[in-house]
Amino acid sequence: MKIYKLLTTTLLLFVLLSCGSNSNQKKNFFSITTNADKGTISIDETLKLSIENKRNYTIDSVVYTLNGKSISDGYTLKSHKLGKYPIEALVYYNGNDTQAVTSSITILNNTPPKIYKYNIINQYPHDITSYTQGLEFYNGKLYESTGQYKESKLRQIDYKTGEVVKNINLADAYFGEGLTIMNDKMYQLTWKSNTGFVYDVNTFEKTGSFSYGKSKEGWGLTHNDTHIYKSDGSENIWLLNPETLVEADKIQVYTNKGKITDINEMEWINGKIYANRYQRNGVAIINPENGAVEGVIDFTPLKNKITQHEKLDVLNGIAYNPDTKTIFVTGKRWDKLFEVEVVE
Repeated sequence: MKIYKLLTTTLLLFVLLSCGSNSNQKKNFFSITTNADKGTISIDETLKLSIENKRNYTIDSVVYTLNGKSISDGYTLKSHKLGKYPIEALVYYNGNDTQAVTSSITILNNTPPKIYKYNIINQYPHDITSYTQGLEFYNGKLYESTGQYKESKLRQIDYKTGEVVKNINLADAYFGEGLTIMNDKMYQLTWKSNTGFVYDVNTFEKTGSFSYGKSKEGWGLTHNDTHIYKSDGSENIWLLNPETLVEADKIQVYTNKGKITDINEMEWINGKIYANRYQRNGVAIINPENGAVEGVIDFTPLKNKITQHEKLDVLNGIAYNPDTKTIFVTGKRWDKLFEVEVVE
């Protein structure tokens, strides 16, 4: 009898606790249905939205948002940026009840990247010890940022002779990364130190530093007239306010098939972002408005034209010379700098 009472009391206590633990949980009575195929949809399509009503409640109205922006069924994606975004639906039902449900879609480009070729115009000497991370022309002069701990540098180079005109070494604790120059200021990233540096381009004097925001690593830099663009090794390219260096926005790099990660060194050329992918010898041509990869240049054959040695690494370093309207490319510990023109 005592055992029976004990079992009964234990069972009753279990039921009470179970009811109490679920009393504040609200089941999802609704879910979002879209015309995205396995969660992906092309940018040239129209997004169709509906609510699956699991309990046949009376739905009064639904408010949809895509990445925080209010949208409606039949939303045209043409002007939207590519990438993965959350969809939320706030469902009003049964007169005075509401429920928020979430989903997501991935917006892809509608065409595959165009494949471009190149012609070599000139070859110039390049420091074979430089682990090139960033390369950029400014007022007719070539500047380079290099990496590796205890080897990282910032340089001005005579590109025709390979002579180092100016040089400063980073502290041993920093691994140098991307470089860009805007309004006489040089911006240089470091890899995992969450720190970027600002220098006077004329004196190489360090005038400031900045911390990263949501992008935890520093990889590549470029800029246009209004923003500095920063890569972090993922598919994301962040737009930095050039005055505050705060990440104001981002684009995600996608093709018609999916995301492109390992975005590294970048260069702004005629309204597009040209970007290396780490450990690959190609360059992606990216639309900065929506993140679409519109073209690809395969520079793999260049690696066979340089001195082969034990520490030789991949192509990295893109610089556009507005005076010659040509592109300069090199790589990590390459002994040559190539001047090329891109052709169809």
